[in-house]
Amino acid sequence: MIERFYPANDKVLKFKFVQNDEDFIVEEQAIKFSGNGSFLVLKIEKTNCDTWELIDRLAKFLNVFSNEIGYAGLKDKRATTIQYITIPKKYSKEIKLFKNKKIQILDTFLHNAKLNIGDLEGNRFKINLHDVEIADINHIQKIIKQISKDGMPNYFGYQRFGKEVVDNLAKAKDVVYGEEIVKDKKLSKMLVAAYQSSFFNAWLVERLKISKDEFELLDGDVFLDLQKDKLFTPKSITANILNDFKNSKITPTGLLPGRKVFKAVGEALKIEEKYDDIYIQEKGYRREAIVFPRDISCKYDASKKVCTLDFILPKGSYATVFVEYLANRNFS
Repeated sequence: MIERFYPANDKVLKFKFVQNDEDFIVEEQAIKFSGNGSFLVLKIEKTNCDTWELIDRLAKFLNVFSNEIGYAGLKDKRATTIQYITIPKKYSKEIKLFKNKKIQILDTFLHNAKLNIGDLEGNRFKINLHDVEIADINHIQKIIKQISKDGMPNYFGYQRFGKEVVDNLAKAKDVVYGEEIVKDKKLSKMLVAAYQSSFFNAWLVERLKISKDEFELLDGDVFLDLQKDKLFTPKSITANILNDFKNSKITPTGLLPGRKVFKAVGEALKIEEKYDDIYIQEKGYRREAIVFPRDISCKYDASKKVCTLDFILPKGSYATVFVEYLANRNFS
C-alpha cells in the first residue's frame, strides 16, 4: 500500500489520535430539504454504529427492504455522528416508536426525493488530539494556515481500504480480472472501489512529488469548476486558470479508473495513464486532487495537552487525512 505523502509539512508530530465517540464527532452539512413530499428525512445521532448497521436496524424495525432507506454518506463506526436518511413518509407513525441505545432521532423533515449518496454539502468535524506538546501547537497552527491558503491533498483515507489492506487489494484485483467471484454484491463493490481508490492515491503522490511550493498544474489536466460542479479541460494552463485555482474556484482532478470516465490529455495524460486499468468494469470517476477545508479552528488545553480541531470538509473528503497532514505521518 502506497504511503500518503505530505510535502508541505517538514516535521513529524507524535500526538495521539484515536477514533472514538468522544474524540471524533462528525455532522453532515445537509442539503436544503423541500419541506413537502413523500419522503421523511430523519436527522439521526448515533454512537459506535456505522451507516450499514443503522440502515439494517431501521429496515428490520420497519419491516422493509434496506434499499427503501436513503442515505447521503457513509459514516464511521468509531465516532459520534449526525447524519440524514430518508424513509417513505407512510412510515411516519411507526418510526416514532423506534428506540435504540446507540441511535437517537433528533428531528424530522419532509422532502420530495429519496436521499442518494452525495446528497450533502459537506461534513463538519470536531476532533481531539491528545498528548500534544506546547512546542507543537505553533507548528500545528502554521500547517493549518498553509492548508487554509493552499488546500490539502484529497487522498482516500485508510478507512477506504479496510484493516487487511494488502489482502483486500489483491482480492479486489482478482475480482476485476475475473479470477475470483464474490457473491456478496456489496462486498464486491467495496473491494473494487478500494482498488480504484488505490490508483488515485498513487497518482496523487506522484503529482505531489513533482510539485514544489504548491500543486503544479499540467496542460491536459481535467478540472472541476467548484461553483458549477462541472468538469472541463482548458487548452493550456493560463494565468486565469492559475488565478482561479489559487482562489479556490477550480481544482484539478485525478482518475478513478473504470467505464465512461472523462480522462486527461496531453502532458497530464502521461502521468495519469500509469494509474489506469482498462479491465475495471465498474463506472469510473474523477476526484478532486486538492480540497479546501473551511471554518478551521484550533483550541489548546495546556493542562490536559489536548488540541481540539473544528473544521468543514467537502463531501467525500477524509478528516483522518487532515489529521495525517498535521502529523506528517500515515495512520492505519
